[in-house]
Amino acid sequence: MALDQYNEEEEEENGMSFLDHLEQLRWHLLRSISAILIFMVLAFLSKGFVFGQVILGPSKVDFVTYRMLCKLSELFYLPALCIEKLPFIIQSRQMTGQFSMHITSSLVVGLIAAFPYVFWEVWRFISPGLYAKERNAARGAVFFVSLLFFMGASFGYFILSPLSINFLSNYQLDPSIANEFDITSYVSTLSMLVLASAVMFQLPVVIYFLTQAGLVSSAKLKAYRRHSIVVILVLSAVITPPDVISQILIAMPILVLYEAGIIIAKRLEKKRREEELEDKL
Repeated sequence: MALDQYNEEEEEENGMSFLDHLEQLRWHLLRSISAILIFMVLAFLSKGFVFGQVILGPSKVDFVTYRMLCKLSELFYLPALCIEKLPFIIQSRQMTGQFSMHITSSLVVGLIAAFPYVFWEVWRFISPGLYAKERNAARGAVFFVSLLFFMGASFGYFILSPLSINFLSNYQLDPSIANEFDITSYVSTLSMLVLASAVMFQLPVVIYFLTQAGLVSSAKLKAYRRHSIVVILVLSAVITPPDVISQILIAMPILVLYEAGIIIAKRLEKKRREEELEDKL
């Protein structure tokens, strides 16, 4: 049989040609980009709240994390926990600095807000190519991926960012050197911490799919636990400021998620063995 005849028959069986798949992908991408742009425009128009309260929130001493730390300091009689001042100012040293950061921060907010819909569109494009058994195994993927994404983003915003900003604002080589941060540096640091945390919190999902594909097992994950700890610590050092506390803070939940991934792998392996026994019977 000629190759072109085989391809035509295969396309007829699948009901869609290669160009049809490209067209479908184009529409998924257009809808995803449209969702991001819609949330981006809403964030851009809500400048007072998004930028004044959300983006600049961790730079102010009345931020919720700092208030909670002060309450903990009173409860446990540890005055050092209370952060009463952040000795730095934020400046814009370029003529287009504030406007460009307004657009950039709106884009980041739009991306985070639209993430569940964007991932749903990606999943809608991928899922038809999976077997029915694989689709059943990945049921609820959009919910769990989105949940872990927002948990990671919240951890990066409410825990990691305030403590990192406090450390960097109080760090001085000499008292004569004032900390005056550029708005570009502030927004990029905050965005990196939030998005990096959101991505790293996807570890259980990655382990789940790798286990389903047979690429990893609970035994391998246990055997390489020490190596994984080193890798997680290195990644934590890369995405966080040179602050040991921040590195430990981001490393601890990732290590917990790694252990959760081992439990997930065990359950998948147990379920697979049960299904194999049922097939034999």
